[in-house]
Amino acid sequence: MTVLLLALAGGAGAGTRFVLDGAVRTWQAKTGRTTFPLGILLVNTTGSFLLGLLTGVVLSQHLAPELQLVLGTGFLGAYTTFSTASIDTVRLVREGNWGQGLFNAAGTVVLTVAAAAAGLALGSG
Repeated sequence: MTVLLLALAGGAGAGTRFVLDGAVRTWQAKTGRTTFPLGILLVNTTGSFLLGLLTGVVLSQHLAPELQLVLGTGFLGAYTTFSTASIDTVRLVREGNWGQGLFNAAGTVVLTVAAAAAGLALGSG
């Protein structure tokens, strides 16, 4: 049963990422801001915050650890994507957008770690 729930949550997480990233890309295309992968940065930052929040709530014993497995590993594991952030950074650099590539690489690390810490603090309190 756990594997089925993980699979369903993973499908939902990947679908949510697809929709959110697509909405951001559509907005960027309409406003002429198409090179920077803002959608993936937003996905990874919100996913890190939510995983921190979920972990804090579980550690405070307000939620069953099994739910953390399904939501954290299943939904949020499929929702976030380090590999896409990495390839987006490589693409930006290859296209000569060094500043955006550096911001994407450093920004991803700084923002996601800060978001995870904020979520953990909020969930633990």
